[in-house]
Amino acid sequence: MSSLPPYASPVQRAWFYSFRVICGLIFFFLIAPIIVIIPLSFNAEDFFTFTPEMLALNPEGFSLKHYKDFFNSSDWQLAMKNSLQIAPVATIISVTLGTIAAIGLSQTHVPFRRSIMAILISPMIVPLIISATGMYFFYSNPYIPIPFYGKLEIPITLTGTYVGVVLAHAALGIPFVIITVTATLVGFDRSLTQAAASMGASPVRSFFKVQMPLILPGVISGALFAFITSFDEVVVVLFVGSANQKTLPWQMFIGLREQVSPTILAVATILVFLSVLLLATLELLRRRSERLRGMSPG
Repeated sequence: MSSLPPYASPVQRAWFYSFRVICGLIFFFLIAPIIVIIPLSFNAEDFFTFTPEMLALNPEGFSLKHYKDFFNSSDWQLAMKNSLQIAPVATIISVTLGTIAAIGLSQTHVPFRRSIMAILISPMIVPLIISATGMYFFYSNPYIPIPFYGKLEIPITLTGTYVGVVLAHAALGIPFVIITVTATLVGFDRSLTQAAASMGASPVRSFFKVQMPLILPGVISGALFAFITSFDEVVVVLFVGSANQKTLPWQMFIGLREQVSPTILAVATILVFLSVLLLATLELLRRRSERLRGMSPG
């Protein structure tokens, strides 16, 4: 951290300390709403506020009752089960399709690459309520448009099914995978795959043995973003899913609307620690990616 030089003017000294105060206030504004739920989740009472016992650090003011409610409630456990079933499958689909799209768009001979990229990452830009509405109408009556013919109706409906929710979440996760993998491919030395091909390796073997290990940090980073997007998403699942596909965010939304229970704070605390774990993993992958780029001849 830089220190204030002894020859600094009064204005420079004022800005030096003001800048740190501003950064501290911004950090507090961002972190405080997240940090405050952690001690409240251990409240012995069914309140969303700090009780006098908690403020006095009296052990009787703290309890694990809300965590016990979470693990003993059939509704919360069903929601947890659905989230753990839907998010991994949606992540696998997002990673597969997103990685293929990123590699394809990295090829210089592909026409309209920027336009195609803009379309593929549009789910990140379009308001979620609009995407959810479109998915609801499309999944309730799916069809394939055919030029000069009209449309080919598909005699199934995806709304209210696990498949529909998984596909909707995969569509939201694909842009994250495309962006992270594309960023990794920027520093990829293509002469490595050319060298593998010149030695007789097939394109598939060259991809898995040469290219994939080098872009793996970007792929895993995209997978983590896709997973947390699906795990935290609530708007789309409200439109596309039904009560059988109720996820954790959906159950938290119901808990706030119908029965104000501090169990929500316990679930939120668990999700915060899960997010911190994923962010730590992302940081480790970022450092590994930088090391690999440093080793790359390009």
